[in-house]
Amino acid sequence: MKNGFKQHLHRFISALGPGVITGAADDDPSGIATYSLAGAQLGMTMLWTAPLTWALMAPVQMMCARIGMVTGSGLTTALRKRFPRVVVGAAAFALLFANTLNVGADLAGMADAAEMVCGLKSHFFVVIFAVAISWATIGLRYSQIAACLKWLCLALFAYVIAAIHLRPDWAAVFRATLAPSLPHGKDAWQMLVAILGTTISPYLFFWQASQEVETEKAEGKRTLWQRIGASQREIVDRKFDVGLGTFFSNMVMFFIILTTAITLHAHGITNPKTSRDVAEALRPLAGNLAYWLYTLGLLGVGFLAIPTLTGSSAYAFAELFHWRQGLDQELHNARSFYGVVILSTILAAAIDLTGINPIRALYFSAVVNGVVAPFLLVGIVFIASDVKLMAGQPSSLIGRIAVAIVAVLMFTAAVAMFIP
Repeated sequence: MKNGFKQHLHRFISALGPGVITGAADDDPSGIATYSLAGAQLGMTMLWTAPLTWALMAPVQMMCARIGMVTGSGLTTALRKRFPRVVVGAAAFALLFANTLNVGADLAGMADAAEMVCGLKSHFFVVIFAVAISWATIGLRYSQIAACLKWLCLALFAYVIAAIHLRPDWAAVFRATLAPSLPHGKDAWQMLVAILGTTISPYLFFWQASQEVETEKAEGKRTLWQRIGASQREIVDRKFDVGLGTFFSNMVMFFIILTTAITLHAHGITNPKTSRDVAEALRPLAGNLAYWLYTLGLLGVGFLAIPTLTGSSAYAFAELFHWRQGLDQELHNARSFYGVVILSTILAAAIDLTGINPIRALYFSAVVNGVVAPFLLVGIVFIASDVKLMAGQPSSLIGRIAVAIVAVLMFTAAVAMFIP
């Protein structure tokens, strides 16, 4: 009995990997800011989006995972085989721009949180965090980075605990969750696009596929021909991994919206300008526990998300220009790959000196992602349907239909956002 339990537990733990990390990284400071704004501005009327985005996000991430697993290469390599180089190049530069903006705002949000904890000026922490995260990304091996990121996922439970601590009216919560109400007005549609964009983000597509390749390299499959194809067990394990990771991500989203809805929105605080504003507004309304959980959670998820943002940009450019790549590579062996990581981080840290409103920048980046993502999804569906490119293991018809529906819904929301 004990041996059977141990075997099941080992299978459970070993199945967790890129899917859980990618799902948790989705709740970066950009996501937290967007979900906080949704709760503050619209109350519980957006709670229904959490189960919806889980249903939309899971097939997308699984399709990206499958591309990485069966082709043995990242998403950019697959796109380059199917689409003109100039189109793929434009997508890579757009990804770098959006990710750098996101990292800059994420650093600012983390620095604000650190200032609240320690009392030192936030600009000091921007530099410290930028240097520390870059050093860890470059200096540690992939297995070490993956292990650290798995543990950082636990920081997201802070938001679940904070919401439960507030003892909401669960009957009202269930009604808002199970009885969706369509957005009314341009601002509400823009919020929906932001929620979709920060949940179904382009950088997650690239990161998911590339981490499948990194995982196979860590298992000893160093050459492309060794990585092509995937066993049925590997695919089933990854479906479980991605399903759990995306569920966890959207569960946290649900509780962040709930926390700010029953505190900020209920007390007329509908336009917080920074993550610090959100946290400090929570203290008199929800007590010190909610304040500290929100603040410390923001720090934890920043350390989790920033390596995925800079790393996804680096993978995209390395595959576009045939650079040596990988988080297992030494700096001197992959200068260009790590150069993108460093450049993106330096530019992101410089953004903090411009005096931008961090929470608005985070929200803006989410809206941009919501507009760009459906175009990438169309390309991903084409790749996943290509029997030759997918080494005889294309995505299922149901999976392709599901991702196509996601693209259509995101296109529709993006268009509706511009209608008065």
